[in-house]
Amino acid sequence: MVDVDAFLADGFVHVAGTAPRETVDAARELLWQRLGLSPDEPENWSRPVVWTADLTGDGPFGEIARSPVLADALDRLVGAGAWVPRGSLGNIPVRFPVRPPADDRGWHIDLNTPCADGSWAVSARPHTMLVLTLLSEVSTDDAPTRLRAGSHRDTPAALGDGLFGAVEAAALVDAASAHRPVHHATGSPGDVYVVHPFTVHAADEHRGTTPRFMAQGPVLLTSPR
Repeated sequence: MVDVDAFLADGFVHVAGTAPRETVDAARELLWQRLGLSPDEPENWSRPVVWTADLTGDGPFGEIARSPVLADALDRLVGAGAWVPRGSLGNIPVRFPVRPPADDRGWHIDLNTPCADGSWAVSARPHTMLVLTLLSEVSTDDAPTRLRAGSHRDTPAALGDGLFGAVEAAALVDAASAHRPVHHATGSPGDVYVVHPFTVHAADEHRGTTPRFMAQGPVLLTSPR
């Protein structure tokens, strides 16, 4: 059962066990193959972050994306029929314990509003929710996504009626939410964090030894909020 009260209070909620462990392990093995790397050959890990993606929902990726557990959570959080079923997991940044860390750890919210020219921007009328899907064990040392609890309350006033690019919006929401406590999106393979579109979040430095696999992708809403 998803904790709706926690979502309303914090702007995110942890949903455990949305997919079987063996399914997630199979997806991670396919990602290793796609990257041309091996969990047993750390000497070949040369970059702190490598981006890949699931855009088709084939095999285990689709099973994870279309999880009935996640679907039930989204129904409870935004309403049945208020979101568009997902066909894939989206972008998958893989973070490695490599120094120096990537310079991509600024506080921000994701692009959430489609524009007439086909591009996306940030506004206080979001068309998306964010879903973070853990595809490996993630501890506080394993570059977990950082979430500013309660920051979804600061964002609307910071954005006002404007339509912003990613960099400009990041500066506004970072300043407005700097006082909020930080939560780390830790958990086990198959766990998911459903994140409010206004919740300010950031990547973190990898301080552990095991690469972190996590998918991040939007869930489209049937109407803006």
